[in-house]
Order: sequence, then C-alpha cells, then structure tokens
Amino acid sequence: MCCKKLSEAAAAKFAELDAFIDGLGIDRADERRRGRLIQVLHRAQAIFGYLPREVQIHVAKKMFLTEAQVSGVVSFYNYFSTEPKGKYCVDVCLGTACYVKGAEKVLQELERVLGIKADTNPTEDGLFSLSALRCVGACGLAPVMMVNGKVYGKVTPAKAVEIVNEYKAKG
Repeated sequence: MCCKKLSEAAAAKFAELDAFIDGLGIDRADERRRGRLIQVLHRAQAIFGYLPREVQIHVAKKMFLTEAQVSGVVSFYNYFSTEPKGKYCVDVCLGTACYVKGAEKVLQELERVLGIKADTNPTEDGLFSLSALRCVGACGLAPVMMVNGKVYGKVTPAKAVEIVNEYKAKG
C-alpha cells in the first residue's frame, strides 16, 4: 500500500498478504498468474475479513493485473464480500422448503434480536452479520440457519435466538 499512512494492524495485514503472494512466485510474464487470483482473494478475505477497494487495488498491483480484473472476480463470486462482516455470519435459508416451514419468521426474529436487517451492516459490536440465502441444500432439515457455515436444522424463532445467544456468550 503506498501513499496512505496505515495503522500498525493494517500494515501487518498487508505484510501478511504480501508474504503470501510473494510465496507464490508470481511472474509478470506468466499469464497463468490469473489462475492464482481466486486463491489470493480467499487469503486476503481471511486476513482482512472482507475485500475493500484498497485491498483489491493492492492485489491487482502485486499480481500485475488490472483493478477491473480483480474487481470482476470479486463481484462475480458470491463468496467474496466488499463489506465488513461480523465475527459470526448468520445465514437463514429462504429456499422453498425452508420458507414453507417458517424460515421467514426465524429471519424476522433474528433481525429483531440482533437489531439489524438481513444483508446490511453487522451489529454495532461487530459480532454478527445476518444474511438471507436462497437454498443451502439441506431441505430435509428445513428451516435451516447457519453460523459461520455450521448448519442448524429444524430451527424455530426461539431456537434461533438460543443459538445466537450461545455465540454471543463466546464473544
């Protein structure tokens, strides 16, 4: 990162990302470097928690790519996020089976308890993000919610609150 004074924590994150990219031995002349982009973006998101524009620009420069090439990959894949997420990402499936079995009520209760709407900013304490998904492929467990990828099935609004409270207690 150039020209901008970084906090010590941010500088350490960029240094960790640089070490990872440098370890890949990416050569400007090698067109296969584009094949490493998703791997680098996964690592960058693991380090920063999301992929803000500054990180995307940094990755582009380090990998000898254009900003558009990097941003195109980030915007194409659903896994990548350009907005901060909470420590615990809570996803509620709203696919047909889950919806029919009451997932909308689960989502509404989580929005009420967490004080945020789905697919917006994380809670003020940074602990939770809330998202609505179309289908997670666990229809036999409907309604389904996930926390950081861990699947919880046959969730009621009350059970969803219990689950969130368990994570809240962990901090």
